[in-house]
This record gives sequence, C-alpha cells and structure tokens, in this order.
Amino acid sequence: MNKDYIQPNNWSIIEEEFDTAQVKSSESLFSIGNGAMGQRANFEEQYSGPTFQGSYIAGVYYPDKTRVGWWKNGYPEYFAKVLNAPNWIGIDVVINGEQLDLFTCKSVKEFRRELNMKEGWLSRSFTATLRNGIEVAVRAMRFLSLELDEVGAIQYAVTVVNSDAKIEFQPYLDGTISNEDSNWDDKFWNPLVVSVEENTAFIEAHTMKTNFHVCTFMQSECFVDEKRIDLQPEVDPSENKIRFSYVSEIKKGQTFTLYKLGGYTVDRNHHKDALLSAAKQVLKTAANLGFSGLLEQQKNAWATIWETSDISIEGDVKAQQGIRFNVFQLNQTYLGKDSGLNIGPKGFTGEKYGGSTYWDTEAYCIPFYMATKSQEVAKNLLTYRYNHLEKAIENAKKLGFTNGAALYPMVTMNGEECHNEWEITFEEIHRNGAIAFAIYNYHRYTGDYSYIPEKGLEVLIGIARFWQQRANYSETKNKYVILGVTGPNEYENNVNNNWYTNYLAQWCINYALENIDIIQADYASDYARISQKTNLTVEELEKWKAVAENMYYPYAEEQQVYLQQDGFLDKELILVSDLDKSQRPINQKWSWDRILRSPYIKQADVLQGFYFFEDHFSTAELERHFDFYEPFTVHESSLSPCVHSIQAAKLGRMGQAYSCYLRTSRLDLDDYNSEVEEGLHITSMAGTWMSIVEGFGGMRIQNDTLSFEPKIPTQWTRYSFKINFRNQVIKVSVSQNETIFEVSGTNDLDILVNGVAMTISPNTLAVL
Repeated sequence: MNKDYIQPNNWSIIEEEFDTAQVKSSESLFSIGNGAMGQRANFEEQYSGPTFQGSYIAGVYYPDKTRVGWWKNGYPEYFAKVLNAPNWIGIDVVINGEQLDLFTCKSVKEFRRELNMKEGWLSRSFTATLRNGIEVAVRAMRFLSLELDEVGAIQYAVTVVNSDAKIEFQPYLDGTISNEDSNWDDKFWNPLVVSVEENTAFIEAHTMKTNFHVCTFMQSECFVDEKRIDLQPEVDPSENKIRFSYVSEIKKGQTFTLYKLGGYTVDRNHHKDALLSAAKQVLKTAANLGFSGLLEQQKNAWATIWETSDISIEGDVKAQQGIRFNVFQLNQTYLGKDSGLNIGPKGFTGEKYGGSTYWDTEAYCIPFYMATKSQEVAKNLLTYRYNHLEKAIENAKKLGFTNGAALYPMVTMNGEECHNEWEITFEEIHRNGAIAFAIYNYHRYTGDYSYIPEKGLEVLIGIARFWQQRANYSETKNKYVILGVTGPNEYENNVNNNWYTNYLAQWCINYALENIDIIQADYASDYARISQKTNLTVEELEKWKAVAENMYYPYAEEQQVYLQQDGFLDKELILVSDLDKSQRPINQKWSWDRILRSPYIKQADVLQGFYFFEDHFSTAELERHFDFYEPFTVHESSLSPCVHSIQAAKLGRMGQAYSCYLRTSRLDLDDYNSEVEEGLHITSMAGTWMSIVEGFGGMRIQNDTLSFEPKIPTQWTRYSFKINFRNQVIKVSVSQNETIFEVSGTNDLDILVNGVAMTISPNTLAVL
C-alpha cells in the first residue's frame, strides 16, 4: 500500500488512483461533516471490497456494556459508543442488469477523488468497464450543508461511453446498521415506522437503552442531460430499509443524473413526535434551493469560516495542505452552536475511542476555538463541563471520594465515566487539571471573567476537593504525595508522584482559592449562592492550603530537572536515537511489560506542564528539561509533536520545530501511525494550529496583553494567520525579512512584539 498517495495541493485533498488497499484509508481522509452529523467517504454505489461504512449523528450514542474479564469497584458499567447511524447516502447503480461495483469491474481508470476544503464538498469521478462490457463515466459530488445542518446533498451522474444502456438508480435508506466495534453485537437501533410519499422516504427509529429518536430521510429526482424527467419510482420497503428504483433507457453519450437529498432530524432538536414533520419541512426548504442553491450556500458558509481561521503558507505546499486539512476537519466536527456537543477524538470519521470528549478538548481545542471564532463558542465548551459537574461528583463518589469532590471522566458522552482500562480510568487523573486550566485559559485570553462566578467556581471547588483528598501526607518526605497515577505519558502506569500531576494539583487548589477570594470580595451574591450550595467552610480551605503549600516534586539534583516520576532514573536510559528502528513503533513491537519498564515517553509529560505553565519557568529551565526529555520521546501519541514543536520554536530550534510541525499536520495525510483507516485524529489537529500560532508566531498573553515572538522556518517564504482577540481580529504575516500586523475594527490595539510594546491602528500596516 502506498501511504504517500495524496496529491500536494493548497486547497484540496486529491487522490488520483484507485487502489483497493487504500479504500478504507481514503474513507477516513475524505470524510465530511457539518458539526451536526458526518460520514466517512464511502462510495454511494455498492462496493463489495473491504470498506468501513460510517455515518454519525452528533450527540447520539449507545451505552455498550463494558466487556472485561474481571470487575473492579468503580469500573464504569458501559462504554459510550458513537453510533453508526442509518445510512442515507446509498445509491445502487444497475447497468443492463449488472451492478456497478468498482471492486468487481473489469477496469477502473481516470479515477479522481477530491475533498475541496475551500468550498466544503467531496467529489469523485472515474471511468469503469463492467463485466458485461458496458463502459460508463461517473461523476459524483456530495456535501453536508452548514446552513441547513440536518441535510446533505448528492449529485450522481452516469454517462454511457460505448453503447446504449438501461440504467437503474436505486437510492435507499438502510437502518440495518451496526458498529464495527460493538462489544456484544447488541442491536443498537430499533425501527419504528417506514413511510413513503412520492419521491420521498423516511425511517423513524430509536436507539436502544438511550432512546434517542431519529428520522432518517431521502428525496430524489432524475435528469437526462440536465433536463428533469418525471419518473415515478418503484418502491421496495422492508421493516428497516427502503429502496426506490428509477429506470431509464440512456443513449450512448447521454448522461443520467440522480439528485438525492438526505439526512436526519433528531429529538435533541425537535420533539420526538415532530421528527417526521420536521424532516418534511427541511426537505421542502432544501428542495426549493436545489442542489446548486445549496452548494452556493455551502461555498459562502465556508468562505466565512476561512475568513478568520485560515492559515496561509507560501513556499511549502505540503505544509499548507496539512494545516488547512486540520483546520477544515476541526470545523467539520464542531462549530460551537450547541453546548451539549463536544469534540470527539475521531469526530465523524470513525468509531475508535468512543465518547464525545477527552481532556484533549480543554488542553488543545479550546485555544483554537477561542481564537478563530467568538468567545461564546469557547464558553459553550466550558459550559459542557459545568453541565456535567454532578456526574463528575458521582464519578468521584464511586471511587470513595466525599464532600462534593469531582473527578471528570477520561471518556464520556453524558458526564459519566465510560472508559474501562484501570490504569486510565482510575489513575490518569491529570485530566481534572485540564478542566480547571481551560477556565483559566479562557479568562486569560478573552478577559471575560463572568463565567467563573456564574459557573466556573463550582467546577474549581469540586476539582480542588478531589486533589486535596487524592493527596496523602508522607511522614518520610514531610510532604504531600500523590501515589498510583498515570501521567500524560501512558507508557508509565501506576507510578508515584508524576511531576505533571502533582504540579497541576497544587495549581488547581491555588487557582480555586484565588477565585474564591475574588468572588467573595467582588461578587457577593454569587459567593453566597455558591458557598451555600457547596457547603464551603474555612476549615476545609485550610486543608486545601496545607496540601498546596507542601506538595512534593521529584527532582534530580545532578541533572537539575524535575523527574517525570519517582523512579524515572531507575530505568535503563537508552535514547530513542540509539533504539533499533526495527523496534518502532514500540506500541506495536513490544510487550506492555517491556514498554512500562522503558524510559520511552509516548507524549509530552513534564513538558506538557512546561507548556501550560511556561511563565512559571525560565527559558533556561525549559531548555534543560527539553534537552533531557525530548530524546526519550517516541511521539506515538497524536498529541505529542505539537507541544514539542511549540517549545522547540521557543528555544529557537527551528529545524526541530518544523519537523515536529510537519509530523503533526500530516499525521493522517501521510498515515504516520499506519492506522488512518480507523479514522482521523481530530483533537490533535488543534495542536497543529497551535504549532504555527503559538510556536512559530510565538503568540502568548503576557500581563493581560497580546504578545508575539515571530519566527519562520527556512522552508517557507511567508505565512500568515488571523486571531480574534477580545472581539478584534488581528492578522499576522511573517516573512523571512519582516512581520506585518493588521487590526480590523475602529480601535487601536496595544501588543508586545519580542517584548517591546507597540500600538496597532486600524487600516494601517504595522511593519517590523
């Protein structure tokens, strides 16, 4: 299989060959979404070769019963599965009685697939010779509407090349769908009603256990050489599938085209008894616009998104394609309209990992959404966690914590923990710190404090209570320690005093205490409400302070670095550069026992702390820790290269920063981890954006002021990005010789550039 088959292009993902070994990978890479639903890039027509069919609806899930060989107190009872939804894109094509199937055709040539990221559509074209000798040229285009986010549209055109032929289009809805990763082969969907009205069909169904009600719908019309023909379909309904059949005799050289609208109405947005009428209404609106009208809407909607989120790179097409692919997929996954939704690690591109959110959202995604959209979008992500606070308290209670201590889940859909690997579920508790850090990061960036007295302080109190109870006093160290944890480096489990975890715990407690003081002084009514609701006492706060003031940090005097955990120097410290390349990736070549005893780091751990709290440490300290830990890092997490890229840029090591950037930006496009067929790494894509804006652009907030330290890789001639900072849009353009700042609006903006204060005025270029 050729992993490097995607053609370099500034605005599109392009595939120019048909290879059955690449089909599943391409289904991931060419995935489309609109924030409310999404689908892998499956062929519309039948394909009998290896394929991973996938259509997904945001927020709809199934609690698949946990499958483990043993049970431990506190284990979640289920794993929340992102559900493979009823399929509406299918269009079987029969030509002179033979099914069009690229896996069985005599030949397939001139195959081309394009995901146009600038305008938000997917197209595919090819010429195929069927086993019966008929040659056809096929052109298909589809997209999921951003404006009417319950609707998608397909144009499917077949031209007969070498003879007359009878062509039959069979558009269908298929409710006989299951997940590839089901634990027990449960039936996830229960069909209720299949109905037909002329050229329109509906399947009403609900999910088992969670009882989400969904109406899947389609509507079709046919054209010959762009002239609409009035064909009444034959209808083949069953209990959970419905198929239309449109037949026409097509002359050699003529084109038979089917336009199909489809999608879902969901009881997250409508009353369950109104789903059918809602489907009819949205179909009416879409049909009035027509395919071309919907496409024009789509182009305009994406133009608006790109206006603030595009990053332009000159002189390096692969780097340019990589960042736009990452930004495009982030916007396809989450648009910030619904605080009940979040950014799943695979988005709408696969089923691995399950759940709606990990700590990735708070650590990596919120900076992207804050800076490329309005602050309300980021606030919605914070509100999502506030809405799950009671569940986080329940999660902690199951593990023995009391008094409103909150442990946010590693994986969740509704706030309940649904991850069932003990070393993660019980021990990777640093995730709690990312939730608190996101609140701080939001206030630091937006200047909006309102979220904290309204909602955020309750979250901070629950988290601080957890850390105070999770730490225990060590008589031998005369310090508080945190035992039996897994840090961000999941290649170490059940270790003591992971530095990153301990540092976060201390910071979370101090940050909660700081905000309690502010709200008590300045927001008296909010403080009264919160203190009564949480039963906060002076005695409890003293316990918090004792833990924060006496937290233990493992430290190596000889190396002058904080240790990743107590026993790190007891390992056989062989550098990655001295590791036989045949042993990589170690997660596929080594036993878990061997990995756990090795010094190898899956992703930034101590360095993750230095990323979050960069202003707590000197550049010399960062350099010392980077030089110690980076050589042991194998980057076998999608979240790893971005942090190292940012820090390498901070240290002026632009060659290393660039190589880490290229790895994170093209992780999926070049299939670094040989797993792209399972879906894309959506949340790590935000790290790609960070690599440029925070890494090369050096963007920070210093003393409540926007700051930049611009740098540029030698491989680029120029790059530029925009950020929305406190309702002012700033464009930064960096070349090898100069940096240009522009600000929109009517107000001046004070910034720092390389530590020097300057003022940018609207409609004026500030050139350095």
